[in-house]
Amino acid sequence: MPSEQRQSESVSTPGSSFQKQLSLWDTVNIIIGIVIGVSIFKVPSLVFGSAGSIEAGFAIWGLGGLLMLAGALCYAELAASIPETGGDYVFLSRTYGNGSGFLFGWAQFIAINPGNIGIMSYVFADYAISFLNACGYEIPAGWSVILASTSVCILICLNLLGLMVGKWAQNILTLAKVIGLAAIVVSGFYLGLQGAGDTILDPAVQASDAKPHFGLAMVFVLYAFGGWNDAAFVAAEVKEPGKNIPLALIAGTAGILVIYLLINFAYLWGLGYTGLLQASTPAAELLGNAWGNHGTRLISLIIMISSLGAINGLILTGSRVNVRLGMDHRFFAALAHWNRRVNAPIFSLLSQGVISIGMIVLVGTKAGRRLIDAPFTLIQSDFIRWEQYQDGFDTLLVATAPLFWTFFLLTGLSLILLRFKAPELERPFRVPLYPVTPILFCLTCLYMLYASLEYARGLALLGLIPVLIGVPLYWMSRRKP
Repeated sequence: MPSEQRQSESVSTPGSSFQKQLSLWDTVNIIIGIVIGVSIFKVPSLVFGSAGSIEAGFAIWGLGGLLMLAGALCYAELAASIPETGGDYVFLSRTYGNGSGFLFGWAQFIAINPGNIGIMSYVFADYAISFLNACGYEIPAGWSVILASTSVCILICLNLLGLMVGKWAQNILTLAKVIGLAAIVVSGFYLGLQGAGDTILDPAVQASDAKPHFGLAMVFVLYAFGGWNDAAFVAAEVKEPGKNIPLALIAGTAGILVIYLLINFAYLWGLGYTGLLQASTPAAELLGNAWGNHGTRLISLIIMISSLGAINGLILTGSRVNVRLGMDHRFFAALAHWNRRVNAPIFSLLSQGVISIGMIVLVGTKAGRRLIDAPFTLIQSDFIRWEQYQDGFDTLLVATAPLFWTFFLLTGLSLILLRFKAPELERPFRVPLYPVTPILFCLTCLYMLYASLEYARGLALLGLIPVLIGVPLYWMSRRKP
């Protein structure tokens, strides 16, 4: 009897494990929670500076939103046609074979998702220190690693309590995030009405010799829009996936575009064009100008909540890719064990937390960086030049971006290939303007892959080498016991 009870609580059989508990609203919250992380608080000044004018800046934000929508439409067709847990893992396996799906799942497990979790956790830690210092507590900067790791531990524990707890945590964090973003919009309008911002281009700026760099501006914008595709990872747990996944992707991406345009307008109205270009942290300057020290503390709190929402969304969706990896490959079978009592993949969540914290410690401490450097000393002692990267945030972003865009490109191509390979596949939603829409999305991914590799250089190996280790693991996991 005890053994039967254990089996009922922990299973790895598709269909019996996944309870459809995510509504359309829950799925939209996941998308918004992951996408609106921290970029909107940082990159607008970089975007408008690279664009060269207000009109060009808004045009680039709008174009970025349209490109994101093109990608969302592609994923909507794929996820509605193949509503299984794992998202890209399933699409790639169906298109290119099991090996490609395995490499995606392995890359997500060992590098991409833990790296993204680490990125957001470092943002949370930095602003938590800023918030506590503003409140009169002296917190040393060296605590970034501790606070980043703690945020991951707490959110992993919440998700271990089950999907219902994880999704309500996501909904609450997303609501708090939207309220915080609304505070930025109100502050911008408040300053604008007082005449604090001047959106007319200064003569000094007009006379600048700096040339517009539209490509660089697009890189910043597309990074700010990244993460919406993670909703496909939980397709098996969405109610009426054929209808709700396309609606969630379209509504979520459209909502994010509207929010981003409003925030940029608030920055320009509250700070002025010149003020925005000169602001390295426009959100902090905007609220500081509007409300003084209270505004500075408030923006730190808003960004902390925003980063926690992104971390929780990544934990919730990423753990489902690990489950699919465990279902199909015996070396990772433990990841597929699903606790039906709480409706959560316990081992998948725990392993994800361990790897994420390991990454945080490796790139955020001197001892960790020395450990990473050790194998490269046989080639060249300064193969990875750590001085180019300010902190763990920069390091993890640069190291994992090429992998992310590679798999994104392959998934975009899979939609076109599956139209030929599986014409009999039922498609509740079909991408409009086919094949223009998927081709546009694939060209975007190709450009971003080039841009990320150009910037990463040697650091790209930090993400690539763990993924290549997956090649022999795949062949060994295919052998029968």
